[in-house]
Amino acid sequence: MENNISKDDKNKLITFLKKTNSFTQSKNVISFEKKWSKWLGVKYSVFVNSGSSANLLTMSALKILEGSGDVLVPTLTWISDIASVIQNGFKPIFIDINPKNLSMSEDEIKKKITKNTKAVFLSHIQGFNGLSNNLLKFLKSKKIHLIEDVCESHGAKFINKKLGTFGLMSNFSFYYAHHLSTIEGGMICTNSKKIYEILKMLRSHGMVRESGNKKYENEIINKNKDLSPKFIFMYPAYNVRNNELQAIIGINQLKRLDKNNKIRSKNLNIFLNNLNSKKYRTNYNTIGNSNYAFPLVLNKKSFKNRDLLEFKMKKFGIEFRRGNAGGGNQIRQPYIKNLFKDIKISDFPQVDHIHHFGYYIGNYPSLTKKKILKVCEFLNKIEFYE
Repeated sequence: MENNISKDDKNKLITFLKKTNSFTQSKNVISFEKKWSKWLGVKYSVFVNSGSSANLLTMSALKILEGSGDVLVPTLTWISDIASVIQNGFKPIFIDINPKNLSMSEDEIKKKITKNTKAVFLSHIQGFNGLSNNLLKFLKSKKIHLIEDVCESHGAKFINKKLGTFGLMSNFSFYYAHHLSTIEGGMICTNSKKIYEILKMLRSHGMVRESGNKKYENEIINKNKDLSPKFIFMYPAYNVRNNELQAIIGINQLKRLDKNNKIRSKNLNIFLNNLNSKKYRTNYNTIGNSNYAFPLVLNKKSFKNRDLLEFKMKKFGIEFRRGNAGGGNQIRQPYIKNLFKDIKISDFPQVDHIHHFGYYIGNYPSLTKKKILKVCEFLNKIEFYE
């Protein structure tokens, strides 16, 4: 990412710092939450200190609502999606990916749902949509909650609705390299007032007064007359609040998000249309995308070619990340191997291909067409081994 905190963002911060001495969560956080909700198309949003905290609170709220059970999770995602499931006592059920959108395989989801399934925690990877009408109808018929991780896909759409509006809850990350950045930060979104109030309590130590529901607060106070009314802790929760400074940046960045997303999608089309499809995968479902980073995946399984590709990219000065989202196949990571010893990697061939032979390359609004074409030309000229 380049220039993701603009001069205008910095000037807004300077102006704010000169006018106030109050920096912790207050009116600007509330304003950012409301503006984000309106932009996304949901009723409620809760601003937290990271996308990982958004994951954690989402799963904590699900546990309060549904109790223990299984949650279907992606094999290609950031660690905090799966960690939040484990930390809340759910059993993660791993799902292989669809290579055309890098999200969870719809067929695998349908096969692995059981009477113990509480939710499907689906990640929209690199700005691609991971939903279909068939999947949404299936989950509804089974009364299974959908939780959306949209951390890499701000503004991406399915049937002209933004991703993050289809599930019971959705998560966003505002880390430095993402579409919208508050440097660090995240958002949880929902259309449920009850969940919204639970999330606000979970964000701030589990305190009842954080719910914003005076009727509920008074009921709990009357049931706990031996406690100070301002310090009643309903849940063993967290302190993952964000602050006014980062809200100021978020509000300002939101003004240019749509424009930047259009550039990102245009950049992706240039990249895929000029990449050699005989060497690299180019057949992605790009409808409604809001690209986070260019997918670069070798067609053939060859460690010799992979090593050659990495050597050439390093020499040419192309920054890359192997494994795409989260470093590739999460079930190969030590934390999974140590906890779940009966998982067979051979059962997940699609994500394992990405793990070994897939990369992403940075995409950002100030990236020029000339530079993208130069990268494609270089990649296409690499002479791989047979």
